[in-house]
Amino acid sequence: MSVTTAPFACTYDDGTTGALTEGLEGLNGKRVTQCALSRICGSCGRPLGRPIAFVGSGAEVARNAFHFPPLHLACAEQVVQQVATWQLVTTAGFEFVRPAKQDIDRRPTFEPNSLL
Repeated sequence: MSVTTAPFACTYDDGTTGALTEGLEGLNGKRVTQCALSRICGSCGRPLGRPIAFVGSGAEVARNAFHFPPLHLACAEQVVQQVATWQLVTTAGFEFVRPAKQDIDRRPTFEPNSLL
């Protein structure tokens, strides 16, 4: 992914793109789920290898639950350059956690299970 291209997880089928921001308003929920289930990068859309990287706010790092989908390490480094307040975490695996009805935050999360 080049830094001027919208990440895969922020693009829509009609060709429009959402903004990559700290608040994650631009994420396409359909693509987020696709990244989780197909194990593809949220930035370039290609299959993931190891290590797997996640980016997010300090609060997401502290609770080990991220909203932005998994990334290749190189793609994650580029995303962090675009949203300077985000931090990067690497892992060998993750769990995709869908929200329960009673959860206030209705977005799915990614929980790394073996931090590197």
